[in-house]
Amino acid sequence: MDDIAKELTKQLAQYTTSVEEELENAKEDVTKTGVTALKAASPKETGSYAKGWTRKKVGQDIIVHNRTDYQLTHLLEHGHAKAGGGRVVGIPHIRPVEEQMVKEFEERVEKAIKS
Repeated sequence: MDDIAKELTKQLAQYTTSVEEELENAKEDVTKTGVTALKAASPKETGSYAKGWTRKKVGQDIIVHNRTDYQLTHLLEHGHAKAGGGRVVGIPHIRPVEEQMVKEFEERVEKAIKS
């Protein structure tokens, strides 16, 4: 009976390690793809905003952000009021990429758990 318990523990440890590795790979791949997609989808008046998308690791997390013009993300995504009156219409470019990244990551997690 002890042999069965040891073997089961060993197999579960290997499975856990395998899933953890796949999740790390999924985080890396999805965020790289997301940064590329954001660069392509972003408004390009001067190009610095679109080129500013990057990712950085913070603890166990990988954060996708705009390092050059981070103040513009909300204004461009949702629109804003003009100084002389009126509004500038938003250009939704972050939400579609975010939704795709979440979907892709969820699919990768499910696949890692099932295999």
